[in-house]
Amino acid sequence: MKIAIFGATGMVGSRLVDEAMARGHEVTAVTRNGRAIPGTTAVAMDFTDTPAVEELANASDVVIISIPPDRSRVEPIEVNLHAHQRLIDAVPSARIIVVGGAGSLKVGGTYLRDRPGFPEAAMRNSTWGISMLERYQASPPALDWLVVSPSPLIEPGQRTGHYVLGIDEPAGQRVSAENFAVGILDEIEDPDHHRMRITFADK
Repeated sequence: MKIAIFGATGMVGSRLVDEAMARGHEVTAVTRNGRAIPGTTAVAMDFTDTPAVEELANASDVVIISIPPDRSRVEPIEVNLHAHQRLIDAVPSARIIVVGGAGSLKVGGTYLRDRPGFPEAAMRNSTWGISMLERYQASPPALDWLVVSPSPLIEPGQRTGHYVLGIDEPAGQRVSAENFAVGILDEIEDPDHHRMRITFADK
């Protein structure tokens, strides 16, 4: 399967690359600088370059987008959101899988972002995650998309291959980046969820 991964050198993206290659998929590793990653086709591309993104998407079976807003806070989150909207409007043929944020998960119908005690440091990315999810939920029916949010805590850890899947609500408090990648690749190889949001936690 041809899988293009945006953000291929990030914490999550690099694990997705490793997991996809270990399973024998043809991986295009997309970064802004086109950094070479052994075993992949390295491509330099900015996610805001919609014509190039659309062309790559139409040449792929699956596109994984693991690009949160610019952490420097200099660039407004709308830059990233507008890039997602342009891709949505283009309705590429590939299945689109977006790595979202945990703050957009819900408990009792309330976003984690809006619950008491939610960390201020995570507020910006959570606001982005909610808006991004809403854009995909309003997308044309022909677009095959999936947003995958991690548990509230995601960090490098052990690949056990065991995880719990949840729909919209947290499935647990922690997931290793490795098991998160396993869950996403399992979903790619055996697609059970479409046009919705899921989440993974360590089992």
